[in-house]
Amino acid sequence: MSTQKKYRHIFFDLDNTLWDFNRNSVETLKELFSEWVAPRLNIGVESFIDVYEKINHQLWNKYRDGQISRQQVAIDRFTLTLKNFGIDDETLAALLSEAYIRRSPRKTRLVEGASEVLDQLKSRFHLHIITNGFLEVQIPKVEHSGLGEYFETITTSEECGCLKPCRKIFEFALGKAGAMPNESLMVGDDPEGDIKGATEAGMDAIFYNISGENNPLEALYCIRNLRELLPLLMS
Repeated sequence: MSTQKKYRHIFFDLDNTLWDFNRNSVETLKELFSEWVAPRLNIGVESFIDVYEKINHQLWNKYRDGQISRQQVAIDRFTLTLKNFGIDDETLAALLSEAYIRRSPRKTRLVEGASEVLDQLKSRFHLHIITNGFLEVQIPKVEHSGLGEYFETITTSEECGCLKPCRKIFEFALGKAGAMPNESLMVGDDPEGDIKGATEAGMDAIFYNISGENNPLEALYCIRNLRELLPLLMS
C-alpha cells in the first residue's frame, strides 16, 4: 500500500513521535526525585511521577486554552505535585522546575525506528518539525538527540504564538518551509493537535497511534510503528 499523492514536504511532531518524551521525562524525574524529593518524602518514585504527570497534563490543557502562561506550567506542575504530598515549598518547586528544563532536553532516547525512517525519507523529502513546547526545551532536544541533521525547519508554538491544533501554527510552519498545504503531510501522535489541526489547515495527516486509541477520521492513514511510513511514502 502506498499513498497516491506526491508529497514534497513532511512535517513531524516531536514529542512521542520522534523524541521519546515518556521515557526521557521519566528518567529525568527519577533523577530529580532521588536528589531532592526522596530525602524529604517517604513515598515511592512511581507515586510521585503519577501525580506529576496528571497535574502536568491538566496544566498543559489550560495553557493550550490560553488560561495560564508557560511560566505557570513550568513551576506549578512541581508546586502542586509537592503540595499533593504535603510539601509547601516554592523554593524546592522552582529548583525542580529549573533542573527539569535543563536536564530533560539533554536526554537522547528516540522513538523506535525514528533514525532509520528519517535516514531514508531525507533523500526524497523536505523534512520539518512542528511542536508544542517551549523554545528553550524543544530545540535542545533536537540538537542533543541527533535529530537536527534531518530537518530544514523547526516551528515551535512559542515562536508562533499559538499551540496545535490552532490553524495559525500550521500556516506559520508552511510559510517558514516554503511549502503549500496540498504538497505537505503531517505525521503525529495527537489526534486533536496533530491530525485535526493539520487537516483543518489543508494538509494530509498520518496518525501515529502509539497508545492504541481510536483512530481519528481525519487521518489519511494510521500507523503503529514509524517504519510503516516507508512503504507508504517511498514506493
